[in-house]
Amino acid sequence: MKKKLFIPGPVNVSEDVLKKMSIPMIGHRSKDASILQKNISQKMMQLMYTKNQIMLSTSSGSGLMEGAVRSCTQKRAAVFSIGAFGDRWYKMATSNGVPADKFSSEWGSPTTAKMVDTALSTGKYDLITITHNETSTGVMNPVDEIAAVVKKYPEVVFCLDTVSSLGGTKIEVDQLGVDLCITSTQKCLGLPPGMSICSISEKAIAAAKKVENRGLYFDLLAMYECIIKKDHQYPSTPSLSHMFALDYQLDKILEEGLENRFMRHKEMAKYVRNWARENFDLFANEKYASNTLTTVKNSKFISVADLTEKLEEYGYSISNGYGNLKEKTFRIAHMAETTLDEVKELLDTIDEILNI
Repeated sequence: MKKKLFIPGPVNVSEDVLKKMSIPMIGHRSKDASILQKNISQKMMQLMYTKNQIMLSTSSGSGLMEGAVRSCTQKRAAVFSIGAFGDRWYKMATSNGVPADKFSSEWGSPTTAKMVDTALSTGKYDLITITHNETSTGVMNPVDEIAAVVKKYPEVVFCLDTVSSLGGTKIEVDQLGVDLCITSTQKCLGLPPGMSICSISEKAIAAAKKVENRGLYFDLLAMYECIIKKDHQYPSTPSLSHMFALDYQLDKILEEGLENRFMRHKEMAKYVRNWARENFDLFANEKYASNTLTTVKNSKFISVADLTEKLEEYGYSISNGYGNLKEKTFRIAHMAETTLDEVKELLDTIDEILNI
């Protein structure tokens, strides 16, 4: 039975998009490859609301996240964490020998502008990492407020993890002053996992030029220089299959209309949050609840494992809580090509299983 996925990724992928991944190979150093990669970049610039260079990486989002903190930190990184994936960014820094400090919020709460101001006012940091949307807790950070504070410190490189939000909520990279905006294909973009994407500013490039040990595969400066010098070519062999599908999917996203797409995600999020409040509770502070995933607090102490197993019989997949939140919460994603009607069908099925 084909499952309908309501997990934090990978997401359901449309059949027409999957078919694009079977397009016959072309030479990755060919002119056709350059045209393909340039077309993707131009469309991603529209989706990211940026004039900055777009870069593609055959990796999960974690690859470019690690590349960002390693390539662009000269002095020390301030890593802000609101859950498991902020913690991971800190581990990436320390595992690469990058000096870093972690500033954690209680799970379910956001990073605040005040926290960021307090840290950056010390003058110790030249790079900051923010998780825009945390799928372990269902929190979407107030990036507008955070960005306003970061602008007070023009020497600081601003890195933003939008892996689980870009394509599902509006993120105006240039207006926010984000230097590195990182996402990947398997969530709101509606593609299979295996490719990550970022925008990179001139400030980030200038910072990388001053860092001696940037690694090899995720050296963002080498990637950038190859794109510029070789007409949208990449240092390593890229996943052309992902690129064929991404180019096509971006056309579909732009055809839907960005504002329409963002509104669809908001409507799904509102419906799931209302259901969660009526039947359980929300784990996240509702003021900061995600538009792409809802973490439901298991206030009725049901067996989440039993619920997820039963839903599989009906052809649906949701996720148990992440890490220490297992059985204490469960997570329902509403992203990519998912529709409000599909969300309603899922929640009706949960109601039937739980007799609520």
